[in-house]
Amino acid sequence: MSVSRYNGPVSRVHAAIGASRVWVTAALLVACVALPGGQEPERPTFDSWLDGVRQEALDRGIRPDTVNRAFDGLTPLEVVIERDRTQAETILTVDEYVRRRLTTRFVRTANEKAAAERRTLTRVGARYGVQPRFLLAVWGLESNFGRFSGVRPVVQALATLAWDGRRGTFFKSELMQALEIVDRGHIELGVMKGSWAGAMGQTQFMPSSYLKHAEDFDGDGHRDIWGSTPDVLASIANYLKNHGWKEGETWGREVKLPRGREDELVAQVGLRANGCRAERDMTEPRQLAAWQKLGVRTVSGGALPRVDRDASLFRSGSRAWLVYANYEALLGYNCAHAYALAVGQLADRIRR
Repeated sequence: MSVSRYNGPVSRVHAAIGASRVWVTAALLVACVALPGGQEPERPTFDSWLDGVRQEALDRGIRPDTVNRAFDGLTPLEVVIERDRTQAETILTVDEYVRRRLTTRFVRTANEKAAAERRTLTRVGARYGVQPRFLLAVWGLESNFGRFSGVRPVVQALATLAWDGRRGTFFKSELMQALEIVDRGHIELGVMKGSWAGAMGQTQFMPSSYLKHAEDFDGDGHRDIWGSTPDVLASIANYLKNHGWKEGETWGREVKLPRGREDELVAQVGLRANGCRAERDMTEPRQLAAWQKLGVRTVSGGALPRVDRDASLFRSGSRAWLVYANYEALLGYNCAHAYALAVGQLADRIRR
């Protein structure tokens, strides 16, 4: 997810890549709008605000018992407000981000998980048409293979952010959908934990993404992205499938551009006009054969693959990549080149 366009589960990477830099932050759900004189908008007390939200939930058909369990005695989480207002930012290049994430130990863990979960991965991959190595890579980047899925009560965190005012409409909508998840019996309220920004479980889905994409793969009647590895992997697969994943294809490759003509080549093809920042850093798609004619080669100087496939080009610093439709599906999960490249490169390092 990025400030420029939120359409994925959640992001800890700001999709703000200029020539070679990515802004990395704790979470990037809020675009702050300053008022004249540095004043903050007046807001009601939390209790009076919650009374209105309680009635809105009832009007939406959420059962009174669910509303009462969720809201009775609820208080704002000061740590959530603090995290929201003091998001520390660090500038990393794409290379630095990928290098920090894909440590030797992390890659080794990915391969160990590939062996341990082989049967489930094979079944999930066959049903959804997503290669197991990519499911593992997303799982690893989102929650360190299930080791961290968040500790904040989701309803309390979302209510705090909705009341605090900045992007209140967005967070209130997510709060209502979180109540719907509980009301449908998918997860017990006390188990519904996530990040301070409301991203839930091992997939780090926001409630709206959960309702659209979460799966009950183990057949127990619950879409459990917190504790069921089959459900987690199937939910990731379903998300990617719903965002255009192409079965059997890879994500892309690093390439070499004709020396001295890099800017000219990008200008000739043209950057995209729409999408989030990462997407607008990419050129319009062209067939691989067309890129070959323009002088683009593999990093070793060889010819590009002779396959009928569209690819878009993007650059970061002195490096360049041609990326395919599956890379765009990864951007749908988290619209930042650093994230999508980390997933793709981790998948490439997982033994089949």
